[in-house]
Formats: sequence, structure tokens, C-alpha cells
Amino acid sequence: MFQLLRYYRPFKRNILLAIASNLLMSAFMVVSIPVLQPFLQILFQDAPQAPVAPPVRGWGFRHLEQQSTWFFHQLIAQHGREKALMLVCVFLILVFLGKNLFRYLSMYFLAPVRNGIVRDIRQKLVNKMLLLPLSYFSEERKGDLMSRISSDVQEIEWSIVGVIEMIAREPLVILGSIAFMAFVSPQLLLFVLGLMVFSGIIIGGVGRSLRRQSGSAQQKLGNLGALIEETLGGLRIIKGFNAEQWQAQRYLNENEAYAQTMIGLYRRKDLASPLSEFMGICVVSVLLLFGSAQVFAGNLTAATFLTFLYAFYNVIEPAKSLSGALYSVRKGMGALERVQEVLDAPIDIQDPENPLEMGMFQDSVEFRNVSFKYPNADKAAVSNISFRIPRGKMVALVGASGAGKSTLADLLPRFYDVQEGGIYIDGVDIRKMRLTDLRRLMGIVSQEAILFNDTVLNNIAFGAVEFDRAELEQAAKAANAHAFISDLPEQYETNIGDRGSKLSGGQRQRLTIARALLKNPPILILDEATSALDSESEQLVQAALDHLLTNRTALVIAHRLSTVQFADEILVMDQGRIIERGTHESLMQTGGTYRKLVELQAL
Repeated sequence: MFQLLRYYRPFKRNILLAIASNLLMSAFMVVSIPVLQPFLQILFQDAPQAPVAPPVRGWGFRHLEQQSTWFFHQLIAQHGREKALMLVCVFLILVFLGKNLFRYLSMYFLAPVRNGIVRDIRQKLVNKMLLLPLSYFSEERKGDLMSRISSDVQEIEWSIVGVIEMIAREPLVILGSIAFMAFVSPQLLLFVLGLMVFSGIIIGGVGRSLRRQSGSAQQKLGNLGALIEETLGGLRIIKGFNAEQWQAQRYLNENEAYAQTMIGLYRRKDLASPLSEFMGICVVSVLLLFGSAQVFAGNLTAATFLTFLYAFYNVIEPAKSLSGALYSVRKGMGALERVQEVLDAPIDIQDPENPLEMGMFQDSVEFRNVSFKYPNADKAAVSNISFRIPRGKMVALVGASGAGKSTLADLLPRFYDVQEGGIYIDGVDIRKMRLTDLRRLMGIVSQEAILFNDTVLNNIAFGAVEFDRAELEQAAKAANAHAFISDLPEQYETNIGDRGSKLSGGQRQRLTIARALLKNPPILILDEATSALDSESEQLVQAALDHLLTNRTALVIAHRLSTVQFADEILVMDQGRIIERGTHESLMQTGGTYRKLVELQAL
């Protein structure tokens, strides 16, 4: 719960105004209790003769009661019972008007707090997810993370932030009412408190498992989100393998488990109100018996006892609301813990404390004895890798799947950090650079065209704060994309759909190349972009890649070996190690693994 306090700091003014409104509302509510007594006196008593003189000065409820009785007797004597009753009613209306006005104002000032806190939590989650290393997402399910940022945050709003105004208001009302009850009859108040403590122990025992159950429910909801994400992303395979029923059964199992957990959760939550109401009526019934005995004994007047009952009601209703709020808080704590797990996740890849300032790329990129193993992996993905890429040259990585090619490409922009050895740009260890400075030197074109549900223009200019429209169109022309963009309904302003779904594979890839050309990076990381394309699209994309590779330092992952024949050096990898290296001609003459791979692709 204390973790939420940091989010309240930007809303100090609203919170102070809400507290002031709650205090005034509570004051009006407490005032409304003794105002009821003269109304009952006028209503139930015969018109008396006013005393000759007011009671002598004194202290205590008895004296206050005498003063009040004398005042209203005077009022009846001067204006008559009907007019006196009307004046009391007007006063009651004004008191309750003040009470409800300040009640509304307290909620008015808390509305920006409630929504602002939820907004800030969501934003912090997104900011943290953008900062977390890729290794974190390889361990977590995307659907579960989406559930935390949507349903878990929503649960926090409903269960914690939404009831915080109640927690801030109801205790003031309860304390004010108890103070009046203590003033009227301390003996009767002690009797009431004993009954309330007894009922509170019974009610409190019901909610102890809510927090644990809520966490389990949110976890199961995250599993549902993950399954939906997997289902939508893999529909082509699911249908192709006739696995609709199998996938539906997987979802049914998770859905049923979530439903059963929520049934138990709601049963406990829904028990709060009826149980507290039943315990409340038991307390009231015992109080009526005990209070009536006090009235019959002459220790209390009937009007005073009825006023005491009204004050007790003003304790019971807020106490019920407070009880329900505490149940909701327990339920929401499970969601808060899941959100906090993401916010507290360590960021392993960060800027150094004293980063070195980097100028223009001048000399080379060098891998020196680089080794790396993924978390929970049995063996290293790459082991003792060393090579150098001089400025303006191209080095290609070839080998079977799982050889470590993509791992080396991911280590260069520090998507992961090397565990042994180091990677150097112009002789500077990349771990001593700012991440933004390092990645500003690089452009990445992956095998899968990563596009966003936005316009063509915004996808090409992605990440660029400022850009020239003419330069953007020139980049599109160099990437052989301008022609098909011009044929789109709104040209560069056309929305390309989710992941570029409105475009063909070749068109999507050419947009990613245009994006890299516009950035104009000195270092290029290229995960062969033509391997999944048809022949015509491959020719267009390859021509665009030739533009992109001109005069650039490039690390290329090659799937089609024909595309890297002109690389300055080819590294043949197997099980995380370099087993052959050289130019295309020298490797073909050696007759080793590279030649066998080329001959296999030529079949």
C-alpha cells in the first residue's frame, strides 16, 4: 500500500483540498446529530412553559441538554410549535446541504488524483518495459505483460485508488460520531464498542485470503491474455494443422481455472456487505435493549437515546463502507504486486556512470574474445569469438540455425551484454558508451519486417525527431519503394495496418530499408532481408540493399550465400564458434564447410 504513496506527490494541492472538504463535511455531519434532538423534543413533547431563567453555567452533556431544552422552549413559547419546528427543519436542511456540498467537493478534488495515479502507473509500466533488456522478455509471456498493463492497472483503480477517497472520509465521520456518543453517554458507548469489536473480529476473518486469491486470479488472467496473443499470432499455423479444437481446449482449461478462482473470490467479497449488515443489526438490537433500560431507569431521555441511535447509525454506515473498501484494497493488492514486479525488475543494460563522448565513427568495429550464454541455457551461444570489421567493409556470418549468428548481431547494439571479452568501436568498449550514442551509429534491417500500425511516412521516419520530406522521399526511391507508395490511396499518408498487413512482403521489407537509409547510419546490421521473398521481390529488395550497403561498415547475417559472395570476409559459424573464415574464393578453394553449404544451396 505504501508503494502507492509516491504517486500521490504530484497531487498535493488536490489532496489538501479534498482533506479540507472531508473535514468540513464531517463537521456538518457531526453537527447534524445534536440538531436532531430538539426536533424530537418539539415533536414528542407537549408545549411546555418556558423557564423563568436559563440554567446556571456548567459543563457536561446534562447541562448542554438543559441549555438546549430551555432555548427551544423559549422558541416554542415565542413563535408556537409549528413555527419552531419549521425553523429547526430549515436549520437541518442547511446543515445537510453543507454536508453534501463538501462531500461532492471532496470527490471533485479527488477525481484528478484517482485518474492521474492510474495514468502515471500505466506510463511508468510502458517506460519501464521500453527500458528493460531483451533478456527479460525472453523469460516473460507477452500476453501476461499486456494483462499487467491493462487489467491489473484497472484492478488497482477499482480496488485501491477508487476507494482511497472513502478511506480518507469515513474515519473522520466515525470519529466525529463516536465523540458525540461519548459526550452523550460514555457508558453506552463502551457497550457499543465492545459489540463492534466482537463483530469486527468475525468480519475480519473472512477477508484474510482475499489478497492471496486476487494475486492468483490476476496471474490466471495474464495466462488468458498470453493464450489469446499466441492464438491471434499463430492463426495460420493453427488452421493449417487443424488444431482449432486443441487450441480451444487449451483456452477452455485456463478459462475454467480463472472462472473458478473468481467465483471463490467474489463469494468472499460479496459476503462482506451482508455479513457486516447482519452483525450491525445484531449490535443495534442489543443496543436497543440496553438503551431502553437506560431510558426506563431515567438515565437518558427518549429524545437523547434516539439521537444516540442516529449517531450510532452514522458510525455503522461508514464502517460498512470502510469494511467494503478494505476488502477491495486486499483484492487490489494482488494486482499491485504484479505491477510492482515489473516496475522493480532490474535493468541490467544501462548507461555507464561516466560515459565516454563519441564522435563520428572513424576506424573499425572489433569483437575480442567474445563469449555469451543466454539465461537458463545449458551451453554458451557464442564462445571466444574474435574478428574485426574495418570502416567501409562488410563481414558476413554464415552457418546453420543456432550457430550463434543472430546472437553476435544482438551483442553489437547491446541488446544483450557480453559476459567475457568485449566489443570495441574505434578502440572504445561499447559498455563505456551511452546507449543512445551507440545505437545512433547503427541501422538494423531484420529478416522480419518490423512495421507499425501507422502511415507510410511515419514508418520510414520512425524514431526521427526532425526530418526533411525531400530526404525521406529520396530514401524511399533508393529503397525502390517510392513507386508502389505513389500508387497507394493516400501515398505517404496511407495507413499500412497492423504490422504492415496491407502491404506485400517485398513492400514491407523495402520500407524497412528506406527507414535505415533515412537514418543514414555508418554501421549496418543486416539479417538477410531477401530469404523469405519471391524472385521478383528479391531482386527489388536486393537492389535496395546494394544502395544501403554502399560505403557502410556492415555485419551481415547470410541465409542465401549467393548474396554475400562479395563480402570482404565471411565467417563460417558452428555451435557458437568460428570454424572457417576468408573470402568467398578462398573458402571455396579450401573445400570445407562453406563450400558444402554453397553446393547444397545450388542443388
